Parts: sequence; C-alpha cells; structure tokens
Amino acid sequence: MSKTPALQEVLFDGDFAPVPSDTGYRGPIAHRVAGITYRQLDYWARTGLVVPSIRNAEGSGTQRLYSFRDILLLRVVKRFLDVGISLQQIRVAIEHLRERGIDDLTELTLVSDGFSVYEVTSANELFDLTRGGQGMFMISVSSVWRELEGTLSTLPGERTAEEAAEAHPGDELAARRRARAV
Repeated sequence: MSKTPALQEVLFDGDFAPVPSDTGYRGPIAHRVAGITYRQLDYWARTGLVVPSIRNAEGSGTQRLYSFRDILLLRVVKRFLDVGISLQQIRVAIEHLRERGIDDLTELTLVSDGFSVYEVTSANELFDLTRGGQGMFMISVSSVWRELEGTLSTLPGERTAEEAAEAHPGDELAARRRARAV
C-alpha cells in the first residue's frame, strides 16, 4: 500500500520552505524534529501515510531523506494524534485532501473536535475529512449579532410604557396610563 511521493506532493504547492527543496533530512533528524518515534516514522513511510519525497529507502543500506514539507506533514499528523484523532481517521483525512487535489496544505486550516478532522474552507463552512468531505456550516453568533444590530439600528423600534415613563418622568399622560394599568 505504498503511496508515491508525487501524491504527497499534491498537498503542497510553491516553494515556501525556508530550506532548499532538494535538501533532505535522514530519519533520525526527521522523527526528532517532528516529535515522533523512529518506529512511527518507519511505519508511516512503509504504509504510505508520509513518504519521504527526496529519497525513499530502496533495499538494504539506503537511507530515507525527508524534505521540509515531509517533516511539516509529519508534525501535523503528530498534532492530530496528540488531540486524540486515530491514525486511521488521519489517513482518511489526508487521503481525501490528496484526492481533492489540494494545492497547498500550508494555506489550509484544519480543526478537530477530538473525533474528526475538518477542513475550514471559509468563515462559514467546514468539511469533515474523515467522512468523505461531508459539508457542514458554521454559524458565528457574533457575526449574526453584528448583522442584526446594523439592520435594527436603521428601523423604528418601540419602548415599553415603563421605559418611556423613565425616559420622560414629567409626562403626565404616561403617569396616568401607568396608574390605570395597576
């Protein structure tokens, strides 16, 4: 079930890395910088989760070389593991991003509730990457508040009789109405 580095490369576009794109890092450095064990690094490479894009191990004696982008992806996977996302769900999420042809992982905002991984696509939309890209909509109460406040500020409103009386304490007619209501 090995994935080719070309599939992984789809997750990134452009040369944003602070190191040259042909610079590679061996496994001991990659796993340490990503904050994972060497065993995890090896397993993820063998199963195609994060394949080293500079050089994959081919037979005895060859060393894998991981690029900056590979290590970035390793660290993202580690962060999701840290918040309780299963490795299986992470695989599904990454595979879904790859299938959709995401051009640049660095411009994504990924969030998790501890059960699923979501891609935030706009201020009001997110997609559950662990359930085949099921779309969801977010409602920002503060945004709705601002919209409503702006709309209502231009429309006429009414005050209750009590508030009107407090606003105009010398209003004799309002005082009589209050007295009758009691």
